[in-house]
Amino acid sequence: MSIVEMATEKDYIINSHKRCREYKVEKERIFSKKIITGKELFKKLEAKRELIDTAELYMTQLYNFVKGSNFFSIITDEEGCILSIIGDSGILSEAFSFKMVPGAYMDEWSIGTNSMGTTLVEGKPLQVSGNEHYIKAYHRWTCSASPIRNPRGEIIGSIDLTGYSESVNLHTLGMVVAAANAIEEILNIKRYTEELSMTKKFTEIIIDSIDAGILTSDLRGNIITVNQQVSDMFGYRPDEMRLMKMCNLLEDWGNVKTSVMNKQSFTNVDVFVNSRRKKLQLNLSVYPHLDDEHHLMNIVFVFMEVKKVRKMANRIMGHQAIYTFDKIIGQDKNFLRIIEYAKKIADSRSNVLIMGESGTGKELFSQAIHNYNCRKDEPFVVLNCGAIPRNLIESELFGYEGGAYTGAKSTGQPGKFEIADGGTIFLDEIGEMPLDMQTRLLRVLEEGTVSRVGSVKEIVVDVRVIAATNKDLKEEVRKGNFRKDLYYRLNVIPIKLLPLRERKADIPILSQYFMERISVKLNKKSVNINDETMKSFLEYEWPGNVRELENTIELMVNTGTIPDSFIKADSCTDAKAFAAVNQNELQQDVTMKTMEENLKLEVMEVRHIMKVLELYKGNVTLAAKALGIGRNTLYRKMEDIRTICSEIEHCSILE
Repeated sequence: MSIVEMATEKDYIINSHKRCREYKVEKERIFSKKIITGKELFKKLEAKRELIDTAELYMTQLYNFVKGSNFFSIITDEEGCILSIIGDSGILSEAFSFKMVPGAYMDEWSIGTNSMGTTLVEGKPLQVSGNEHYIKAYHRWTCSASPIRNPRGEIIGSIDLTGYSESVNLHTLGMVVAAANAIEEILNIKRYTEELSMTKKFTEIIIDSIDAGILTSDLRGNIITVNQQVSDMFGYRPDEMRLMKMCNLLEDWGNVKTSVMNKQSFTNVDVFVNSRRKKLQLNLSVYPHLDDEHHLMNIVFVFMEVKKVRKMANRIMGHQAIYTFDKIIGQDKNFLRIIEYAKKIADSRSNVLIMGESGTGKELFSQAIHNYNCRKDEPFVVLNCGAIPRNLIESELFGYEGGAYTGAKSTGQPGKFEIADGGTIFLDEIGEMPLDMQTRLLRVLEEGTVSRVGSVKEIVVDVRVIAATNKDLKEEVRKGNFRKDLYYRLNVIPIKLLPLRERKADIPILSQYFMERISVKLNKKSVNINDETMKSFLEYEWPGNVRELENTIELMVNTGTIPDSFIKADSCTDAKAFAAVNQNELQQDVTMKTMEENLKLEVMEVRHIMKVLELYKGNVTLAAKALGIGRNTLYRKMEDIRTICSEIEHCSILE
């Protein structure tokens, strides 16, 4: 609506007068019905301080246009309460005589139709002149007012210009509207500035709260911004760092800049930084800051302590020990003594060598030892020395630098020892480790440092080693298959686990435990193990130990029956002959039959695994990914297949 249209539209006068009659406003009234003073006025003025401070500048400018022409200007709040007034002394004295002062309410209920009160009701600029005012005292004046709105469009006040009736002019309303618009624009700018400031502070709080060092630089390496964390990392004050260049801090600055300029990824790379105190090894990720046209403007650097990165990766990759001593099932006295011994040596830095047949729970004990140690919140990393191809075991253990060999990641990769820093590394089947790797492992154990393949830098690691084997390492040393010095370095704290045949008292409780757990996991009914079957269990030698017992229970749950190996043929069966399973010949027959029963159940899976391994030329990582299982799970399945096949004379099921 144009100014002319607003000025000539008089319906608002008719509507306002109607409201005044409903309010019972006296036409003879001179003073406003509501005038606040003292503390109440002070409280009001403080609450409207932003509006007053913003509007007074434009109110003054508006008055200056008409100064000397007997005009005065007023600012009110959204209720019509006068907040500020300025004008020529003559007309202003007359206004004061009508108590038009700060604290007086100019709304229609308090003083009838007037430009300020009516503009607040109508929500638009308007002019009230002469007898358009409801009370007679105001007939001598002409008033032009416009509402003032906040950035949300809500009316928060009004601005008015009042003079004598003979000075009525439509341009007066235009000036008032312009002033109101200017006030609203300033309020918008202030709010936007405040929001920007709040956003900036909020962003700074967020960045400072992130457990990583963050800084930005331009393309020449001049540091622009830093957060508190990076300042603490490097040992410099933020203002000192903003005067520095990246080439002075980051040894790899040239490579970083080249990567960013060429739009290459540079994430999770270990770099060396020159701090105030010493050279630091940190993990760095770099991100480009682009403008709207995708031109590179600045570079964002995110530094993290290597240990924290490793810990975060371990949480994601599952490098954590699950089992604790209270999850180890057994009541055999000798077995319980082994558990108590393991608890005593758990909180130590010394290396541990766990010996025992396959399936006796060597990894379970290693996890329990780790979780009973002060390192329990740190990584627990497993490496099966017998399941990794010979040409990959070095890079698995010690990591490699970018481009160290064909197919290596350009950013390099940490080895198991780096990942396990601060925690425990479990070297399963240590007896299968090649001799040349034994030499490197011995050096790591003696010096506490590792060097990646293709690098000359030594990385300090704090790792407790728990090794395990089902071989007689003394015999392997005698044969020349295992280094004598490494054997004694590992065998600081020896633990010999009992085979199941030497702790048969635990078979009933283990059977019940596996039956309950597996039936719940497979959502199948448990199978009742009667006394006769349990007697067969107790008489059987269990060459596969606890793992074989668990597999047998899982077979029972899947089939809903007891395996034939543990059922007597008929009532005439010679009990003594059945009990003779301890004899070598019968033991081999029963073992082969039991193992082949288990293999038949999983034959398709075994064949599939072998085909996938053949397809990926023995690469366990790629094969596991293709199978949709974890590497440790694949290692375990490979170990199970190898164990079973080695104990069965003819493994025709795989042919």
